[in-house]
Amino acid sequence: MMLQKTSIFLVALLTILLSACEVSEDSFTEVQGDASRFTREANLQVSNELNLGDQQDFIDAKKGLIAVAPKNQLFNPQGQMIWNPGSYDFIQGDAPDSVNPSLWRQAKLNNVRGLFKVDEGIYQLRGFDLANTTLIKSDNGWIVVDPLTTLETTMAAMAFAAKYLGEINVTGVIFTHSHVDHFGGVLAITNKQDALLRGIPIIAPSGFIKESTSENIIAGPAMNRRGSYMFGSTLDHSKTGHVDAGLGKQVVFGSTSILVPSITIDQPEMDLNVDGIDFQFYNMPGSEAPSELTFYLPQWQAFCGAEILSHVMHNILTLRGAKVRDALLWSDYIGQSIDRLKDVEVFFNSHHWPTWGHARIITQMQQQQDMYKFIHDQTLQHANLGLTPREIAEKIKLPKSLANKFHVRGYYGTLSHNSKAVYQHYFGWYDGNPANLNPLPPEQSARRYIEFMGGSDAVLARAQDYMARGDYRWVGEVLNHVVFAEPTNQAARDMLAQAYEQMAYQAESGPWRDIYLSGANELRFDRKTAAQVRLNSKAFIEEVPLEEFMKALTVSINAEKAEGETITLNIHFIKLNRNFVLTLRNSVLYYREGPMNESAEVSVHLSHEMLVNMLVGAVNITDMVMSDDLSIDGSRLRLVKFFSLLNMSDGDFNIVLP
Repeated sequence: MMLQKTSIFLVALLTILLSACEVSEDSFTEVQGDASRFTREANLQVSNELNLGDQQDFIDAKKGLIAVAPKNQLFNPQGQMIWNPGSYDFIQGDAPDSVNPSLWRQAKLNNVRGLFKVDEGIYQLRGFDLANTTLIKSDNGWIVVDPLTTLETTMAAMAFAAKYLGEINVTGVIFTHSHVDHFGGVLAITNKQDALLRGIPIIAPSGFIKESTSENIIAGPAMNRRGSYMFGSTLDHSKTGHVDAGLGKQVVFGSTSILVPSITIDQPEMDLNVDGIDFQFYNMPGSEAPSELTFYLPQWQAFCGAEILSHVMHNILTLRGAKVRDALLWSDYIGQSIDRLKDVEVFFNSHHWPTWGHARIITQMQQQQDMYKFIHDQTLQHANLGLTPREIAEKIKLPKSLANKFHVRGYYGTLSHNSKAVYQHYFGWYDGNPANLNPLPPEQSARRYIEFMGGSDAVLARAQDYMARGDYRWVGEVLNHVVFAEPTNQAARDMLAQAYEQMAYQAESGPWRDIYLSGANELRFDRKTAAQVRLNSKAFIEEVPLEEFMKALTVSINAEKAEGETITLNIHFIKLNRNFVLTLRNSVLYYREGPMNESAEVSVHLSHEMLVNMLVGAVNITDMVMSDDLSIDGSRLRLVKFFSLLNMSDGDFNIVLP
């Protein structure tokens, strides 16, 4: 009985550990509301400022089209629909009043889907997922660059390519960087045994496995919750809902996988021949991703810029949350690439469409380089003059020579939050004003604000005046206080939702639009959210370093419950002969790998396979109790006590409500 009870707590523990591998399967909710007069005027102004009739991007996006991608819906093994490209058929003609016309243009470009011939021997599959897969013809088959996010989308893309290119015999795999939309579908094209048997090189930048498996583990619940806002996972696809992510149509949640690289690009420049094709690889860590590479193909005079370059202003700090990126280093990497590419004629990336012609390519790269350096330099200039992040974000504007270039527009990142990210990179969260050094928590300050302003009825009346003027940012700031002071005040929630909705309709950034609309949805409606473990990501989980799970444990300690407690335990992986000693003191949990601590109060012995099977839900409590791959020595009561000190996050915490 005690073993069974302990196993229950093990399941609880593993729920914490796997929180980063959960995805919200929310029911789609339609956001209601028409664009206001002020929103229509703001969007009309965008139309007047930009040459939205410029067709060059559309010419490039359609160039080399071999076949239009099908609109088949894709489902995971549990029968859940994960991808429905036909849901974007409404994106046609002129922009509706409820969508920024510049974002609408980007959404139409990202709707150009299919198999494309980039050059003789270089092909791209675009619009099957958030990212692209590139196919490079080699002596004996195809080198695959960036398998997509999921097995389902990768299988669909490869099957489609095979109809027109013949069998896709994989002779090499390249992961350009450590974000899952560029490797998660790899097991749809090869596996570890096949790669070893056939000598298929798996090429990736230095640090790939660590960075690809660790980013979302320790901070998983917060990242996933914020990510559901950033990518609009609860929104319907419509003119009043999600229209585009800027970088592509949407994030696809399905079955993910990964392979350990057999060749690591760990030098600034490395030349390799892969099945008869010469590659010049360039390692560029700490750019758009912690682990990233680009490459040049001399045979075609073609450069792959991975995600360091794209047809958007990218994120210096992604709104789902991650470590802030170095804008200056990013710009420098682009400059290094320009210096190398004396003969480049073809330019393709991990997202969007290619560019052809040396002069056009270099100009585009220079403009991207200048854009990131401008954000960096101007943020620092204004910071050194004493401006705070919010003041800087309001003040800096791209020069006209850049601002009218569509590929540096804020469809994904924005000038506003990127400048704040540069400030954060150098100065952190504190802006220097003593009032912001130790402010009250939101609920406490909200109640005081409302009291000072004469009560919620008075605030709502004044807010309505500002709504009537179209001052939605101010309405949002003020009514957020009312909602945090009185979360059941539906009138305040409804008006705040209306303000968010109008800000969404004006947003040029796909993520900003989705964030505002997601907030509006949660203010208006009860959410129907169930966190679901990715049951089909076993191949990915198997490669997560054990240290990452230990780190996740250490940040799960409830300090108040752990007050005065001291516990030492072993977690021993029997087949790997690896042991982690966990020590709790002063409400802090430490881990170290080493020999089993003989004085530990309890030792948990399990196999790595058992851990993985627990995480993916392949075993139940009875299986664990009866298995030889799990045993416990020592005081089970102390183990139960240890688990009672852990906080479990369901990854479904409030954002727009207290």
